[in-house]
Amino acid sequence: MRRTVAYIVVLLGALVMLVPFLAATGNSLKSFAQYIQIPPVWVPSPARWDNYAEVWRRTPFGRYLLNSLVIAVLAVAGNVLTSAMVGHALARMRLPGRQVLLTAALGTMMLPTVITIVPSFVLFRSFDWLDTMLPLIVPYWLATPFGIFLMRQTFLGIPKDFEEAASLDGANPWQVFWRVHLPLAKPALATLSVFTFMASWSAVLEPTIYLTSPENYTLPIGVMSLKGEFLGNDQLVTAAAMMSLLPMLIVFVLAQRYFVRGAMSAGIKG
Repeated sequence: MRRTVAYIVVLLGALVMLVPFLAATGNSLKSFAQYIQIPPVWVPSPARWDNYAEVWRRTPFGRYLLNSLVIAVLAVAGNVLTSAMVGHALARMRLPGRQVLLTAALGTMMLPTVITIVPSFVLFRSFDWLDTMLPLIVPYWLATPFGIFLMRQTFLGIPKDFEEAASLDGANPWQVFWRVHLPLAKPALATLSVFTFMASWSAVLEPTIYLTSPENYTLPIGVMSLKGEFLGNDQLVTAAAMMSLLPMLIVFVLAQRYFVRGAMSAGIKG
């Protein structure tokens, strides 16, 4: 009975989460007359699949997509590598003041982005990085507090027997990290990759501040800019927004197995 009740609760929760997604999908297939109709029409008749093709014809959607892909892929690569290195050092190496460093890194998670955005803007302006992709990529290559915490917890959960066996075979600390510990941390790496991809892909504040040229727009900013261009064609904006969700869904589906395992094991040791 308890399991049945649990399944019912989960199913109801899933339906609640799916309703906005299904409503947006339906809106993207409507004509403008159906889009603004009151009471609303839930099922478009007929479904206008050419709305998606119209977005590609009337906007540089491909350019926005490419910009977001480049930024997201490089951000994932940088964050996974640097966070794993820092997390491994804090978990497996005897460093003076490592607890203080960990506390300082985690303390930055409590700072809202709006507090750091002005000094970051001044810093990137001094580097002449404004209106480029660098301000959206380089910060991820310096490790993130969440990534450090996740990877540290993961490496703490790996038995020392692997490290000792590798050391006896002549492996140095870098080889232990790269060839022994990192392959064992695949679930956590997948989890961090998904979170980083989602954060980079859906970022709005930073691209709005750092990017000014339309050819450098990321997909969220590009979709927002369509609101004025497609005035009276809001169904096209919805179609563009639905297409922007597709890469995130693909990444999550591909990494789902590792993602769940990594999220469950993140808090095993402290």
